[in-house]
Amino acid sequence: MAANNKRPTGVLGLDPVLEGGFPRSTTIIVMGSPLSGIDLMARQFWKMEDEEGTYLMIDSDIENGMNDARELYPDQFPPLYAGQRIVVDSLSSIILRHGIDAALSCISTARAEAVRTGANIMFLFYTNIHPAQEEIRILRMADVVIELKEVIFVTEIERQLAVHKVKNNPVPKRLIPFNVTEKGIELSTTSRVV
Repeated sequence: MAANNKRPTGVLGLDPVLEGGFPRSTTIIVMGSPLSGIDLMARQFWKMEDEEGTYLMIDSDIENGMNDARELYPDQFPPLYAGQRIVVDSLSSIILRHGIDAALSCISTARAEAVRTGANIMFLFYTNIHPAQEEIRILRMADVVIELKEVIFVTEIERQLAVHKVKNNPVPKRLIPFNVTEKGIELSTTSRVV
């Protein structure tokens, strides 16, 4: 079990990188393309067996245990936040449907709720669809920012995780390779040598 002030991420190999997991009482942005694995990471975080959580689905089909938030406004989310592992899928849909100010308000409200309850609230954020100034405003509000990237090397795809920001903690100075498996994503213990 991680230290009291950290919550396990649910992703194999990520807790040591974050020195024990996500700091409790924080908002987390996981960003990347729709094919990068950000949805897998969110499900792994949400489904950790040690704590209950809430998954608000805005973008896609509702899976068992998820809350249907497709018709809700962001200010209707807080009463649905239950447990210590909360996922909002996705912040990008909030921006596209309700505007950047609604998304920023949603993060601000979530941060207050996270601090009040000790929970972690994770938002998925899709890259390359929002204007740069909106992306900057979103990333500045988050306590933790993790990006999943795909790099193509001739005939192979390498997936890399970048930790850009962790409230009150150092961030790794390198990209960390990861694999997509039947269980979700897991960090690779070996690096590609060029």
